[in-house]
Amino acid sequence: VQLQAFGGGLVQAGGSLRLSCTVNGSSFSAVTVVWFRQAPGKEREFVSGFRSDANRPYYGDSVKGRFSISRDNAKNTVYLQMNSLKPGDTAVYYCAARGYWSVEYYSPAQYDYWGQGTQVTVSS
Repeated sequence: VQLQAFGGGLVQAGGSLRLSCTVNGSSFSAVTVVWFRQAPGKEREFVSGFRSDANRPYYGDSVKGRFSISRDNAKNTVYLQMNSLKPGDTAVYYCAARGYWSVEYYSPAQYDYWGQGTQVTVSS
């Protein structure tokens, strides 16, 4: 399974970005794809994921109400729409994948496959 993340960049506080993660090498419908982020000197943090069997999105507390995750099965792509961005959102964003949804979805150790990361920088 190969993941490619796109869409990072520099944006002012209050602005928006949309990240994309394309999955190749596996049946997309059988794969759980989530987003993590990691700021300098900090641990990797769960941002968002979509549990397909329950048709339910999950979000980290720090992004609830501002970020939205979606999937396009026809394009093998997961999107992360990020609105009302804050300087604290500055980080490298990674998409990650595994098979079925894990109850420990927030733990990076649960994921077998990772994209290369895309930098998001929010200026004040």
